[in-house]
Amino acid sequence: MLIGIPKEIKDHEYRVGLTPSSVRELTRAGHTAVVERDAGAGIGADDAEYERAGATIVAEGSEVFARAEMIIKVKEPQADERARLRPGQVLFTYLHLAADPPQCKELVASGAVCIAYETVTQAGGGLPLLAPMSEVAGRLSVQAAAYCLERSHGGRGMLLGGVPGVAAAKVVILGAGVVGSHAAQMAVGTGAQVVVIDRNVDALRRIDRLLGARVVTEFSNADNVEREVLSADVVIGCVLVPGAAAPKLVSRALVSQMKKGAVIVDVAIDQGGCFETSHATTHSAPTYVVDGVVHYCVANMPGGVPRTSTYALNHATLPFVLALADKGWRQALRDDPHLLNGLNIAHGQVTCREVAAALGYTYTAPLGLLAP
Repeated sequence: MLIGIPKEIKDHEYRVGLTPSSVRELTRAGHTAVVERDAGAGIGADDAEYERAGATIVAEGSEVFARAEMIIKVKEPQADERARLRPGQVLFTYLHLAADPPQCKELVASGAVCIAYETVTQAGGGLPLLAPMSEVAGRLSVQAAAYCLERSHGGRGMLLGGVPGVAAAKVVILGAGVVGSHAAQMAVGTGAQVVVIDRNVDALRRIDRLLGARVVTEFSNADNVEREVLSADVVIGCVLVPGAAAPKLVSRALVSQMKKGAVIVDVAIDQGGCFETSHATTHSAPTYVVDGVVHYCVANMPGGVPRTSTYALNHATLPFVLALADKGWRQALRDDPHLLNGLNIAHGQVTCREVAAALGYTYTAPLGLLAP
């Protein structure tokens, strides 16, 4: 199979779909790869490394899309990229369609086969291609909060961990999944006061076993969320409903009552965000203020540490990329029900139940599209 790796064009997105070592694994398996010039520059991988791995370097992203049978990316295709997709071409990347009606509409119109990293599953539960970036985003969320909490960046002028004789900041984390648990570890490491809220008691038990008395865990209900958010210096939103839009846990009215200079970091912004006041921002302009509360809602947070993020992501995606290349997308999906769950759109049909429900499309069962 001919596999294409374009350079990412989203604002300040420096990750790349495949590393040179991943390309080498594909070429050793008999596949070919075309890589856009400087696609790996953001992770410190130059074109010569890709050529040594067996790839062909091309000057423009348009040529990658024109030639490749399967496109491997990191972030959702931007409008210019969506226009280049063709019927039957395979796209394997993060999509987050439930919060992005224009993207969904254009991918449906393209006729392409769109497999989303974030809805691929694994035995025993979990989202193996979302987990690496969730780990990175959870850790980064605390760094972002610490930065935004500084007075010069609009915050309350607090050090997360305080100093002897001065109280540490209070960090409230909504969600005890992969993002929340990594955020909690980082926040505890700074010396902050940390509260984690979730509806899943087993997830709270895992946090308790991991961090013990250094974290307060609470069941998620309206009373607990309201009380903790109002007393917080930082609130980190880490709620995920796979494939669907994130629930709005914090209302606009509640935000208006928060401490002035408090910080919201909405890691769920890819799925629409879990604060009513959230809207996506970029690394170029990462924050805005509503009712005196600083909002950090960067939709591609892991792009800020592209080398770490790309290698972590490739460790998870490469086996699936090889399966798709070796078998073709239909056979690969027939053989792996977990990869099948990643199929969001194919031949103009929406094949993810949550996306169809969120955006008003007719749901098409994916198995019906796998006949040769």
